[in-house]
Amino acid sequence: MNYVHAFWVGGLICALSQILLDRTKLMPGRIMVLLVCSGAILGFCNLYEPLKEFAHAGASVPLLGFGNTLWQGVKEAVEKEGFIGIFMGGFKASAVGISAALIFGYLASFLFEPRMKK
Repeated sequence: MNYVHAFWVGGLICALSQILLDRTKLMPGRIMVLLVCSGAILGFCNLYEPLKEFAHAGASVPLLGFGNTLWQGVKEAVEKEGFIGIFMGGFKASAVGISAALIFGYLASFLFEPRMKK
């Protein structure tokens, strides 16, 4: 049943994002920022954890999960380091994911020939 919940929650998040792309004049970058900020706000309001417990990867893999990861990192760093943790926590919490994306993107550039759009 976990797979079913993950599938429909993740699909719902993606479908809502696609509707925003199709029906509004918002650019994709702004929708991505909206999703990350929404994940951070849901984490701040303690609404993200129940969603994550219910949907597992369906809630944690999309950009909402990245926003929540940033929030959790900042929260923990502020508790340990004080005010300076605001600037350190998000980077420490999400460094592995960002590094993996950069490395795999770089490796993919060797396998595929990038072309500019006309």
